[in-house]
Amino acid sequence: MTLAVTGATGFVGQALLDAAQRAGVPLRALTRREQHRRDGVEWVAGDLSTQGQLRELVRGAEAVIHVAGVVNAPNPAGFEVGNVTGTLNVIEAALAEGVQRFVHVSSLSAREPGLSVYGASKARAEKLVRASGLDWTIVRPPAIFGPRDTEMFEMFRLARWGVMPMPPRDGRSSLIHVDDLARLLSALVPGGEGISHRVFEPDDGKPGGWSHYELARAIGWAMGRRPRVLHLSKGALERVARADRFVRRHRAKLTLDRVGYMSHPDWVVSKGALPPADLWTPQVPTRDGLKATAKWYRDNRWL
Repeated sequence: MTLAVTGATGFVGQALLDAAQRAGVPLRALTRREQHRRDGVEWVAGDLSTQGQLRELVRGAEAVIHVAGVVNAPNPAGFEVGNVTGTLNVIEAALAEGVQRFVHVSSLSAREPGLSVYGASKARAEKLVRASGLDWTIVRPPAIFGPRDTEMFEMFRLARWGVMPMPPRDGRSSLIHVDDLARLLSALVPGGEGISHRVFEPDDGKPGGWSHYELARAIGWAMGRRPRVLHLSKGALERVARADRFVRRHRAKLTLDRVGYMSHPDWVVSKGALPPADLWTPQVPTRDGLKATAKWYRDNRWL
């Protein structure tokens, strides 16, 4: 069995490669840049816009796991190209090569597409997958953390400084460790009754998710600190986002688009959308995972 993977060089994709390598499952993975040789991985040069390379990627594969996507873009066109057009191109390649099984990594933000351009683009990509005629499953992860992550890394760095600005106090969100997400994506490959044509929202198993205060303190604990938690209003977050844009330009992490969904109070996964327990359950306790993630950042000189 060979699996075709997009986004294999990113945060989630690397964890998926690790999981497949441990299981002895060969992968064919898309890359825009030359990669080091890796056992069990056949690298295919190309990106989501290169139809010929996408067909080469999926040719003869048992399934496609579409991880690639854009989480930060300077304008709506960037999200459209990366998340919508890119998904359509992968679907068309799968159809052209007769690959029926399609596991699509979306985002919990697709549940509320009116809050952000990012969420709207992920929702449109989901519509394409549903209408594709493929044997699909969609996974909407909540906030993902773990080694190599560049998004939640900002929170670990703030914790080290002892002050953590967070969204409004009344908000809650679910979390998932990247290794648990990778295990789920692998487990979904066979498809079948109760799995195909379903949308799943996995998490770490904490009922009701995490309040922003709880998450900030948990990250502080992982860093060996007891940070002061500052809850900012949506307006205050927008001012910080403008300042971040002014200072870091295109490298800014807090964007106005992100403020739109960060300020929403409910990013807890739906109980009815959890994956079947006999297929998958989370294995990484979140506090242990946060502690290990902080160690990885230190060991790799990110902190």
